[in-house]
Amino acid sequence: MGAAVPIVEANEYVEREDQVRIENFSFGSIQIDGRTYAHDVVIDRGQIRKRRKGASRRHRVSYGHTPLSAEEKIPWRCRRLVIGTGAAGALPVMDSVQAEARRRDIELVTLPTKRAIDLLGTDAKDTNAILHVTC
Repeated sequence: MGAAVPIVEANEYVEREDQVRIENFSFGSIQIDGRTYAHDVVIDRGQIRKRRKGASRRHRVSYGHTPLSAEEKIPWRCRRLVIGTGAAGALPVMDSVQAEARRRDIELVTLPTKRAIDLLGTDAKDTNAILHVTC
């Protein structure tokens, strides 16, 4: 068995010069460039940070789960935004996010997280991502 990879929390941007390499995903964690994150992540132009979903929590009762809302800090500086909706694809994405993507002329791709990772592995040019690591 290999050495354990430390679990870290990305509170700030991790500086990147190239595209990120997503090495592993399982329910509750994701490994990117050798670091394991036990929370949702945002990939913004090669930089990784923790998804801060506090602004969306007020919508939790309506959705039964904290959705992704346009009130969050979404990485809009891209041509395509990939949203990984979790292992079972259960993360709700509010209509306001879809409307804002249309307004900004950004292609919005919403897929279960494993499929989103596969897409990012084949074509990540001008692409940012929000990856939900549970449900």
